[in-house]
Amino acid sequence: MYSTAEFRRGLKIEIDKKPFIIVDFQHVKPGKGGAFVRTKMKNLINGSVLEKTFRSGEKVEKPDLNEKDMQYLYKDDQGFHFMDTENYEQVFISTSQVGDAANFLSDGLELTVLYYKGSPISLEIPNFVELPIEKTEPGVKGDTATGGSKPATLTTGFVVQVPLFLNEGDVLKVDTRSGEYVERISK
Repeated sequence: MYSTAEFRRGLKIEIDKKPFIIVDFQHVKPGKGGAFVRTKMKNLINGSVLEKTFRSGEKVEKPDLNEKDMQYLYKDDQGFHFMDTENYEQVFISTSQVGDAANFLSDGLELTVLYYKGSPISLEIPNFVELPIEKTEPGVKGDTATGGSKPATLTTGFVVQVPLFLNEGDVLKVDTRSGEYVERISK
């Protein structure tokens, strides 16, 4: 059990038999009446956001969550396939559960899969991934002085804005939280 005094961003709690992660919280102590905690939580299964107020000192359940290190294998018509790095068991996760992480999944990527009561519910991918550019227009010589950018399609199909000097085949470091180009990886 967690008390409201232990609330922090990123804490995973269970409310009404559903797992949530605290996105934001605020301890409020009004001049009149008892203190309370106002929270904003995201459902770990379907991604919906819930705003809820708790009385100070109220307790909430710890969810039955565990994480497993996995490796991305491949995608098919139904969804994505991953392999447990400990016992080599293969796990299928639907496209809706993978969500935006699909933009950054490349063969062999090591990541963490979050399980709730024995079923996979979401992925935690690394903050930075390295992906090659599959298609982009060539930069025009002399245009680099303005610091312009152009769209580049990565091997996963994700489109990112990159500097003009980058070409097809270049490997990029991409921030998975914002979807932005960070730097070119030297070969």
